Amino acid sequence: MSKLFKNLWYGLDLSRKIFLNFLFFVLLIMIISSLMSSGDKPKVEPGVALILQPNGYIVEQLTYRDPIDSAMQEAAGNEDAPETLIYDLIEAIDNAKDDKRITSLVISTNYFWGSGLSKLQDLAVAIEDFKTSGKPVIAFGDGFSQSQYYLASLADEVIMGNQGDLFLTGYSRVGTYFKSMLEKIGVSVHVFKVGTFKSAVEPFIRDNMSDEAREANQQWMGDLWQEYLADVASRRNLTSDDISSYINNFKENLIASSGNSSQMALDAKLVDSVMTRIDFREKMIEMVGKEDDSNTYKHISHKNYLRAIKSPLDYVNPSTTKIAVVTAKGDIMNGERKEGAIGGDTVARLIRNARSDENVKAIVLRVDSGGGSAFASEIIREELEKAQSQGIKVVASMGDVAASGGYWISATADEIWARSSTITGSIGIFAMFPTFEKPLNEWGITRDGVGTTKYATAGDIGMPLADDVGEIIQTSINSGYDDFLSLVARGRNMTKEQVDKVAQGRVWSGKKAHELGLVDKLGSLNDAIKSAAELAGITNYDVWNVKRKLSEKELFLKSLLNQAEVKELVDNQQSVEQPSIKGKLFKELNSTVMQLEKWNDPKHAYAACLCEIR
Repeated sequence: MSKLFKNLWYGLDLSRKIFLNFLFFVLLIMIISSLMSSGDKPKVEPGVALILQPNGYIVEQLTYRDPIDSAMQEAAGNEDAPETLIYDLIEAIDNAKDDKRITSLVISTNYFWGSGLSKLQDLAVAIEDFKTSGKPVIAFGDGFSQSQYYLASLADEVIMGNQGDLFLTGYSRVGTYFKSMLEKIGVSVHVFKVGTFKSAVEPFIRDNMSDEAREANQQWMGDLWQEYLADVASRRNLTSDDISSYINNFKENLIASSGNSSQMALDAKLVDSVMTRIDFREKMIEMVGKEDDSNTYKHISHKNYLRAIKSPLDYVNPSTTKIAVVTAKGDIMNGERKEGAIGGDTVARLIRNARSDENVKAIVLRVDSGGGSAFASEIIREELEKAQSQGIKVVASMGDVAASGGYWISATADEIWARSSTITGSIGIFAMFPTFEKPLNEWGITRDGVGTTKYATAGDIGMPLADDVGEIIQTSINSGYDDFLSLVARGRNMTKEQVDKVAQGRVWSGKKAHELGLVDKLGSLNDAIKSAAELAGITNYDVWNVKRKLSEKELFLKSLLNQAEVKELVDNQQSVEQPSIKGKLFKELNSTVMQLEKWNDPKHAYAACLCEIR
């Protein structure tokens, strides 16, 4: 036996050394490759077309991903959804407008997965401004999804692949409900909430959407859909009714077109022409010329364009007057979190860093969040209130979603800006406490013990929840809701009674929230920044995007990967495939369940809104 264990240990030790050596050589090769390519900065040749080609989802802030973990996932064929930063797209468009080397803008949608409407509207502003230069804007896609078509409709000419289709569906909010399943396995879900429309807990206590949630969802989604229709129709010289008719009569029109969906879109004047990829490539060669070393047209991707025109260093002049922009994107959780999620301590520190700089005269909080921990939300809001007490103006700018906890952290700002298509409100609070005594008992497992007080075992999820513990939690939730109302009332110059009428956990569109007084002004992040400058009484200032300080390891890996980037060609760009219908369903199921893991509020009180749309 002794010899056997020695041999096993030797085998494990040898495997460990081989694995570590393998990782070492992989990193060594990456370092050498990066050093060899570090001087290979892209060049912008005269007469090129700028290709705007978002990959994956367009986001407010890139999700932090450990490079080594990402490499391991890629090797296993299990990559995360790709992301494109919206501000990279806007910066490329803005610079290309007056760049004489750029002759045109090509919008390529084939790798674009989707985006919230407010981000698409921000892109629309940049592209419409680009058009004032007189340079043509052309969109091409093999086919168009709803988000893809909104982006493509911004072009002067919309071209679709001859095998493609253009299928618009409108917006929907579909949830997965677990009540019957939980009952079958004996899990008791104890819910404590305030707010008739607070529906974040419904998946765990119902088998369908409540009438209240259905009413609220229908209203705010209807507002967003009318904006989508109006925006697209105006660009295509159509009416909203024309596009609605295209959708509602899709089956009949497709049959009339003998199943030719591309011809159907052409007949409906939603696209200007249909052609093969080869035909499109030849069209562009005729327009801008052919690249010397390839069989495609002269072009540069927006990523390479930014690398060519930007300094690789993010320099912030320490002596200039500044407006600080702090981004809060993702679920709000207690503690520290990296980009893609909102850690109460992390974002509070960013705000503290900003207000500690004597040159910062205003802070703009950019919010893209459906909320989460009420405790963490208050930690963030308190830092903003402290900045205001120091004479620093605070403006909240809402992106696609700023609801529940996302609204909480914005509530007492000097001004709140939102897009009319922002999803906001959801002023409510809840707690949820599942217990597992029934399934444990079914398996012959029981829990028993003693404690020094009557509440010593109150948090044991293997035992029934005592009635008085439930009353304690509900009392705490009632108090939290009252605090929420008070914050909003104080911040928006309303009474608590006025706030309560539009609260109750109900979700609103930015347009409706503006009418109700929950939002002060409608506009973009740039509008909010300009307003912050006016409030602060400054005209000359720099915008400082306050970011988390990276560790030495993160800095090294970031530098390594940035240097190792290779030139992107439109014909061979790598892209992660969108998940299948089955994959989307499993992802949604997993996302709903994993939401429980993200709820780490120390008081188990949550201001969260499950209000994403399709």
